[in-house]
Amino acid sequence: MKIAFLVGRFPTLSKTFILDQIVGLIERGHEVDIFSGSRGKYSKVHPDVREYDLLAKTYYRYSPIKAIRLFIQYSPKNYLVLFKSLNIFKYGKNALSLRLFYATLPFLRKGPYDIIHCHFGSKGILGVLLRELGAIEGKIVTSFHGYDANAYPRKHGRDLYKLLFQKVNLCTVNTDFTGERVKALGCPEDKIVKLPVGLDITKFPFIERKLNSVDNIKVLTVGRLVEKKGLKYSIKAVAKVLKTYPNLQYQIVGDGALRNQLHKLIRQLDIGDKVKLLGWMNQDEVRQLYAKAHIFILSSVTGRDGDQEGQGLVLQEAQAMGLPVISTLHNGIPEGVLDGKSGFLVPERDVDAIALKLQQLILHPEIWPEMGRAGRQFVENHYDIKELNDQLVEIYQRLLRGELP
Repeated sequence: MKIAFLVGRFPTLSKTFILDQIVGLIERGHEVDIFSGSRGKYSKVHPDVREYDLLAKTYYRYSPIKAIRLFIQYSPKNYLVLFKSLNIFKYGKNALSLRLFYATLPFLRKGPYDIIHCHFGSKGILGVLLRELGAIEGKIVTSFHGYDANAYPRKHGRDLYKLLFQKVNLCTVNTDFTGERVKALGCPEDKIVKLPVGLDITKFPFIERKLNSVDNIKVLTVGRLVEKKGLKYSIKAVAKVLKTYPNLQYQIVGDGALRNQLHKLIRQLDIGDKVKLLGWMNQDEVRQLYAKAHIFILSSVTGRDGDQEGQGLVLQEAQAMGLPVISTLHNGIPEGVLDGKSGFLVPERDVDAIALKLQQLILHPEIWPEMGRAGRQFVENHYDIKELNDQLVEIYQRLLRGELP
């Protein structure tokens, strides 16, 4: 199959689940092109980007100068498509801003495709518009992850996906919770398929967690420094536990808009020697931290703008490596943790509850191995990227055979 991926920024150290899908499809012999809104600005990139030479397969929105230079090389048929993209009466702001025009240009030099896979709802809208213009051909699959089913429609209006749901061939959702949100926004139920985000479990080896008498207890969080990650609550909980258990160390991997605020909170709580913001790290570096940690926390909350966690893939990564986890009763997270077996789930924004479960794990390190084994088996059974990529290929094939809408 020939498959086009429509994504936001590429490459990026976050959203490795998209990269895992792309690599999995290439390994299965399929041809993949990537169409990205902008180039990632990170000095570090995932090793797979280089190993599979993905930048050579990636096409970015053209600059105005390049667009004009290439415009004269197109055929009369392509001119018609480009002029249609400027129809402000039909396409409104997308035409007036020239967003649709610039998005159309790269596709006219590529394709057709069997499948156009759009990650996040906004890219799905772009995908159906490009197909309507005649810029691309193929079945359109749109994957919803969380923000696009919660905060994004709250900001832009519940009807923003009306055309998408009419024209898209299929929508995948990472959790049942996200599926219910997408259905409530107007997507026909027969166009929704659950496909969790997975991970390559061979890259996340199981390590039985034990505590030696001389060990500091290492607590880890991996996530962007944004409101929905609820980091201020986990930091406050750790500060509370530190009063009784000063041998605690808390490391937070990631970056984002709240970095300065979280630094300030850490200073105010006078725990700067125990709580560290480590910034962005690539997956190999993150795995090394998973390997050395004892407990993982993800205290996700619903943001003031309605933004919510989708699946919380880092919870599956942590469980795969044998870490007991603490997280919240939030969105689809309960679908990805065995509450009471591989970890503990507490109400959102409940600092005392997070602290209580953290203390429970500190007091009873003898339960860590059993929780770790339960988490590993759970991830192997439900989140193995190889199995999920096989399911993805089957979804594509069923679409092409006409067995799905």
